[in-house]
Amino acid sequence: MKTNYAIVGLGHRSQMYSTAILSRFFEQAALVALCDSNQSRMDYYNKRFADTYGAVAVPTFKPNRFNEMLQTRGVHTVIVTSMDSTHHQYVVDALLGGCDVVCEKPLTIDAQKCQQIIDVQKQTGKRVTVTFNYRYAPHSSLVKDLLMRGAIGTVTSIHFEWLLDTRHGADYFRRWHRDKSKNGGLMVHKSSHHFDLVNWWLASEPATVFGFGKLAFYGKENALRRGQTNTYARAYGSQAAAADPFALHLEQNLNLKELYLDAEHEDGYYRDQGVFAEGITTEDDCALVVKYANGATLSYHLHAYSPWEGLRVMFNGTKGRMELEWVESACNHDVNNPSPEADLVATLGLTNTVVIDRDTSPKITLQPLWGKPLRVTIPEFDSGGHGGGDARLLTDIFAPSVAHDQLGRAAGLRDGVMSILTGIAANQSFSCGQPIDAAKLVTW
Repeated sequence: MKTNYAIVGLGHRSQMYSTAILSRFFEQAALVALCDSNQSRMDYYNKRFADTYGAVAVPTFKPNRFNEMLQTRGVHTVIVTSMDSTHHQYVVDALLGGCDVVCEKPLTIDAQKCQQIIDVQKQTGKRVTVTFNYRYAPHSSLVKDLLMRGAIGTVTSIHFEWLLDTRHGADYFRRWHRDKSKNGGLMVHKSSHHFDLVNWWLASEPATVFGFGKLAFYGKENALRRGQTNTYARAYGSQAAAADPFALHLEQNLNLKELYLDAEHEDGYYRDQGVFAEGITTEDDCALVVKYANGATLSYHLHAYSPWEGLRVMFNGTKGRMELEWVESACNHDVNNPSPEADLVATLGLTNTVVIDRDTSPKITLQPLWGKPLRVTIPEFDSGGHGGGDARLLTDIFAPSVAHDQLGRAAGLRDGVMSILTGIAANQSFSCGQPIDAAKLVTW
């Protein structure tokens, strides 16, 4: 018997799930309903489903008919990929409607909404799965395996640096994520991935969080402070955006044009807002210190305007040290200035300077306390997003194996909650300047 799925929130991320249901997992799953505030977007997807898979039109519902959708379409599981600030309402209504839930990270954006989900899940007994594809990436899984086998003994501290480049990082400031009230800021929206990894790697939970966050690069005030005056509200129709490497030109991408530009007449949502315009409340540079229940500590930094994208994580343990580096994107290119490195050499008067290609292969280095460092071979990455992590995650969702996963990569409600408590506590610490007891933000 197939499981009937409904997807609520038809932004770009929803495609991962709808594509999986209509292709790889067609025998196990059926897509029986779509729900979104924008009818044009739902129509876009139905056309795409028909053109790509020969699928019949999936019935569509606006949010005010969400409960009707659950009752009339025989929905077993709701997949929530809507705006972060709306996750809690759809999760709660789905649970009360007798459905299981698969929720994109973050589970929600603040402690009150989080508590509401906990209480309703406890009341209904239905299952909540939160999707953390980074757990399934080969390098992340190998780190977990090495730690479980005691490669560096007991982990006492971690330093975790995540860099978002000026292609991907800037995109958070073009769309609704620029408004912190809609996504809880990058500490909740983006960093919940990273905090989940640390929780999982350590097999522990956050206890105390202290941090500083600021909007240091994006936004109109920062641009004017640097002497940049060609700011614009949105790229479409703007001459100032034509030569701006930070601009997103929706009309040049058919999918983005149909999904957003052709749909904005319904709700006024602009997907291509200027990253140096007014109205940005999300921080782009954040530093945290976290103490965990098992005594380990974490120093963490998120930087959203880097020339390359990826992570560096350093683990210190009682038997040695482990370092992980993964470069997701090696270099951004500005078509209007294809050789900025040459300008830098000339400006700084550098000599004997060589342009290099950054090594993008993931690297894990192990060094025992008494011995030489070891370079550990990482299994080859598969095709698809997040080094094949997306594909493995989808298998766990739509066709879970009866075999036990010793790494425990599938994430449930508590994992989803704990992943956002660090970010929620960080936001509170940003505001009050004091350490926050993350363990007391919710009760079970």
